[in-house]
Amino acid sequence: MKACEDVDPGSEGERDDGRDDEDDGLRPFVFFVLLEAGLAPTSLLIGWCFGYSPLNNFSWSGNAIVAGIAAALPMLIFLAVTLRWPIGPMARIRTFFDRELAPLLKECRWSDYLLISVAAGVGEEMLFRGLIQGGLSLFFGPWAGASAAAVLFGLMHPVSMTYVVVATLLGAYLGVVWLVTGNLLSVMVAHGIYDFLALLILMSYPSSTAENEP
Repeated sequence: MKACEDVDPGSEGERDDGRDDEDDGLRPFVFFVLLEAGLAPTSLLIGWCFGYSPLNNFSWSGNAIVAGIAAALPMLIFLAVTLRWPIGPMARIRTFFDRELAPLLKECRWSDYLLISVAAGVGEEMLFRGLIQGGLSLFFGPWAGASAAAVLFGLMHPVSMTYVVVATLLGAYLGVVWLVTGNLLSVMVAHGIYDFLALLILMSYPSSTAENEP
């Protein structure tokens, strides 16, 4: 599959063939997927070193999948509200996405967004909820573990101070979802669905600021 073709062909001079165009466009997509997916084996390795598996509370379950789908809805509603009324710092987050990230992904297909989202849902949740929240909960209790994992989750998304706060709140929400469902699969599903639909929406409907840029 030819994924994420070059967003600006010819910007680096004449091309001898189409190979460089495809490679340049593929590079951001591969980077995002490898970055997110790489968190899963990293979590397993760290967990092995400390004698704690990030998959201790993971099991395949239809109920867990349904719970994950339901848990994605509040996050999507929050996204819809912030897109409908982009006020102050929230508007600046959207501007950052349109200017910095959208150009890297604008030639991607929906299947590329799906792959990125699955990698993020699995990798990030294994690290932050499965390993960090689960491990810290053993020593400090479930709510302290969820809070610490949420803060670290926010700090790992340093787009802006506002985005750190938003990511922290989303991390806290996912932490609560895990505590309620007791299954890491639920938060993986919720996270993956949210990322996938958010990418589709953000890429399909650019902000008016982005549309007016030369």
